[in-house]
Amino acid sequence: MTTTPTVESVTQRPEIRQTTVWQQSWIMVKRNMIHTKRMPEMLSDVTIQPIMFVLLFAYVFGASITNTGGVSYKEFLLPGIMGQTIVFTAFIVATGITGDLEKGIIDRFRSLPIRRSSVLIGRSIAAVMHSSIGIVVMAITGLAIGWRIHGTVGEAVLAFALVLLFGFAMIWFGILIGSWLKSVEAVNGFMFTTLFPLTFLSNAFVPTAPMPSWLRAIAEWNPISALVQAMRVLWGNGPAAGPDAPWPLQHPEVATLIWAVALTVVFAPFALRAYTKRTSD
Repeated sequence: MTTTPTVESVTQRPEIRQTTVWQQSWIMVKRNMIHTKRMPEMLSDVTIQPIMFVLLFAYVFGASITNTGGVSYKEFLLPGIMGQTIVFTAFIVATGITGDLEKGIIDRFRSLPIRRSSVLIGRSIAAVMHSSIGIVVMAITGLAIGWRIHGTVGEAVLAFALVLLFGFAMIWFGILIGSWLKSVEAVNGFMFTTLFPLTFLSNAFVPTAPMPSWLRAIAEWNPISALVQAMRVLWGNGPAAGPDAPWPLQHPEVATLIWAVALTVVFAPFALRAYTKRTSD
């Protein structure tokens, strides 16, 4: 004998509550943080690697590099290492987005009553938090080997704010590459061949004065050089640029702000278009 299910016996759908894009983004941030908590080895790039870079550069190359404007190479080095770490925020975002696309996780998100932009916002905030851990680890390591901040509290805060702002600009580059390339392996190859030369072809690790004139011009107009110079000036880790230096090094704080805004304006529209195209039916 069959029975007709009553209204009470029918499984009811859970109520869907309306949420804002910021609430949805915060859920995505927590999702990424939980993922990192369950796979702590993902933090190796902002814990073990920064310590390794600081110690290797400070004690291996530091013995050979002496022309650092009257400061120790350790103080000269720390802003450069931090600049490199925040640039690699783009790497974190790109691999994360490509990995989610490969695994079909983005398709699952599309079936939820959330805005598409919340996925990008959540991934971006999580990437900045991820890289900030590396900044803190490097600062502690630097303090242990003799690095110090000689500027005021306001100047120190401004330098850290510029670092995070530049990282936000690099996030859009990461979103563009992560949405454009089809596999994590392709992202890894592209990012290594792009970001490593960009960070090394700057004043991050060595002074630009001994470079050939044509190479020095490229290095000094590199946006990373402006960021690193801003940190050095604000933290008292190096002298101000001379009168013969290009404008970005003479006004590094303003130049970093301009570079961050310009990179965001350039990359953001293309990144959003590539992500929308990749996640559309």
